[in-house]
Amino acid sequence: MSLDPALRSRIETLLQSNRVVLFMKGGPTAPQCGFSAKASGALNALLPQGYAHVDVLADAEIREGIKQYGEWPTIPQLYIDAQLVGGSDIVEQMAASGELHELLGLPVPDRSPPKLTITPAAAQMLRDAVANAGDNYAVQLEVDARHNVRLQLAPVDPNAIAVEAEGVRVQTDWINARRADGVSIDWADDERGRGLVITNPNAPPAVQPIAPEQALARAGEGSLRVVDVRPADERAIARIGIAFDTFDAGTDALEGLPKDTPLAFLCHHGGRSAQAAEHFRQLGFREVYNIEGGIDAWADLDASIPKY
Repeated sequence: MSLDPALRSRIETLLQSNRVVLFMKGGPTAPQCGFSAKASGALNALLPQGYAHVDVLADAEIREGIKQYGEWPTIPQLYIDAQLVGGSDIVEQMAASGELHELLGLPVPDRSPPKLTITPAAAQMLRDAVANAGDNYAVQLEVDARHNVRLQLAPVDPNAIAVEAEGVRVQTDWINARRADGVSIDWADDERGRGLVITNPNAPPAVQPIAPEQALARAGEGSLRVVDVRPADERAIARIGIAFDTFDAGTDALEGLPKDTPLAFLCHHGGRSAQAAEHFRQLGFREVYNIEGGIDAWADLDASIPKY
């Protein structure tokens, strides 16, 4: 069956308007299938500034039409310069080999092994786990974009980036290798619990509490942006007397700020603001605060602010 001319025109307009287009299920930050997650993960690492994407789950016409257009039966599909590159497996292979970097005009990936520290106690536990898994197994290391580290057992991959530490083979890929530089793995059996303790120095610092008076002083100096995460109806009841940001128009503008922008989050008592602060910390912001006690505590500084 031939492709409808109007649909073909829609697809060609998309491809001509954007150098890189990924047709996928979901979006780059919330993929809706494992294959789309792999393809978008590679592109996210290569193009952190973003790229065009089409959620085929939200557009059934495009979902079927793009399969006909490129004569490629599955999703996701990556196009560069209006040319079909391929699906998830091809994108991963080309990214690992450096071909995708070259196609995008980027430097080839650094495939040097990450610098890892494994304590003797952790190494013993990992060696035992590998031995119990059977022949030709290794420890697979993954570090997501939010710097969370995950270890699991996997078959030895001769093409992986591997490092031997304390008699343990740890393997990873080009995306995770640089994110894992400096990671330390220890074994704890104390008040922290019993299990592996993994420290990633590349992770942004933890959210810090800040007292309302400190937030007020720094905001007045211009060295801190206050973000009130409460909806407009709550802010109408009790409102701080300084300039502040909100989520009324979404979070995109704030998320696009330089990652060294100091941010302090405010809500009613501190719960919702703590969640918002953690979200921005995980996005890579290096100086993030949660205002202790929320607007309720702020009202103690300003008698004109009612408590509710």
